[in-house]
Amino acid sequence: MGVEGCTKCIKYLLFVFNFVFWLAGGIILGVALWLRHDSQTTNILYLHLGDKQAPNTFYIGIYILIAVGAVMMFVGFLGCYGAIQESQCLLGTFFTCLVILFACEVAAGIWGFVNKDLVAKDVKQFYDQALQQALQQDPSHSDATNAKTVVKTFHETLDCCGANTIMAISTLFVNNDLCPNEKTLVETAQGRIPQDCHKKIDELFSEKLYLIGVAAIVVAVIMIFEMILSMILCCGIRNSTVY
Repeated sequence: MGVEGCTKCIKYLLFVFNFVFWLAGGIILGVALWLRHDSQTTNILYLHLGDKQAPNTFYIGIYILIAVGAVMMFVGFLGCYGAIQESQCLLGTFFTCLVILFACEVAAGIWGFVNKDLVAKDVKQFYDQALQQALQQDPSHSDATNAKTVVKTFHETLDCCGANTIMAISTLFVNNDLCPNEKTLVETAQGRIPQDCHKKIDELFSEKLYLIGVAAIVVAVIMIFEMILSMILCCGIRNSTVY
């Protein structure tokens, strides 16, 4: 016969937690796919400046997130099935997968915290290089044309102009074709000035990294509860009398 009493309650509680874990995996997979195909990041990170492509560190993290979401859905299904079947083998495999996932998440979290500014920094350097080429080179030169295309894409996507207030104002008035969008201007006490592209790049990636961080914390809490419940249920199955 199967487990009884409190252990039976734990069995169904673990099933519920695993179902939530499976749903969380689906949500993370969906969010990762949305971040991968988000128009703002796609417009910027698909750019090329001559032979140099925009930094793809952000996309590497997104691909890892897609893999994590898919693995979570598989592990969640494994845990649901193992709980309902009261299988020590499946529950043991489920617990091992959770430990590995949790360790990977902690490692990824530490790496992400240490390098949280790296993505925005690389993109800002790419933008600065393109802006410098667009302003300094002969307008008829092919590299200048390519650089202007890259800079205008940044400006139109992020509604900004220039790398700082002084450079932004000079960019706006000397090369007005680089900042054709009125939305790049904001009202201040000094009048209407262009928005800083460095600040807009920081905002773009900090919002997305914050979303990823919140999702990781929620998943980590669920995983801790699941590891505890799976071990209790596994011990309960082992101690129950089977006929």
